[in-house]
Amino acid sequence: MISNAIVFLVPTFLDEEGMDALPAYILEAVQASEVFFVENERSARRFLKKIWKEMVIDNYPWYPIHEAEEKWKPDFLGHLKAGKKIAILSEAGCPGIADPGQLLVAAAQQAGAKVRPLTGPSSLLLSLMASGMNGQHFTFHGYLPIEQNARIRKIREIESASRKEGSAHLFIETPYRNLSLLESLTSTCLPGTRLCIAVSLTGKNESIRTRTMEEWKKNTPDIQKKPVVFILQAGSGSVR
Repeated sequence: MISNAIVFLVPTFLDEEGMDALPAYILEAVQASEVFFVENERSARRFLKKIWKEMVIDNYPWYPIHEAEEKWKPDFLGHLKAGKKIAILSEAGCPGIADPGQLLVAAAQQAGAKVRPLTGPSSLLLSLMASGMNGQHFTFHGYLPIEQNARIRKIREIESASRKEGSAHLFIETPYRNLSLLESLTSTCLPGTRLCIAVSLTGKNESIRTRTMEEWKKNTPDIQKKPVVFILQAGSGSVR
């Protein structure tokens, strides 16, 4: 059991113009931290200097965990055993939620360290809150398949499950493939199936709109190369 170590899960902004979505107490956690495990070191350093201008960045150990959490786990456990206060940051939003951090947090839990999740913006929760869809029963799928036939099969599976359970289904896409995914959705799903498209959350150009597939097909939004969360919820009526 490790009693002195603390792991702070530090949220970051979703949009650089959305800094006011971050609570002030994040600064206290950052100032208390002695080691930083971050998804992207460059953007994390920029973010931390934004909220704490006096921070001497090079005074701290830095570990880039993008696709490398397992690699750094021994170092992470070493810092825990030394009773260090550790911050974990992802590229945007909350670490461990559709972002790196989960493996390190699991190691901290297993070691008996204190884990403190800090409040901050999550694109998934913000979009679901504003979508008008089922916040009691929802599933996040991450990225859908890239290959067209596999993607269509997955979309049909999601629509069928949503219709059967009345559930909402969230997924994301690499920004430059947003329009390709939207075309697959509108051409595959039933016209009355609803789709929420949440764009640039917390930014000045934020847009969160829920329409039917038929409506989206008639009025394609400008979402290419923008951060988007898609949420699908099928009606309980028609069956394919």
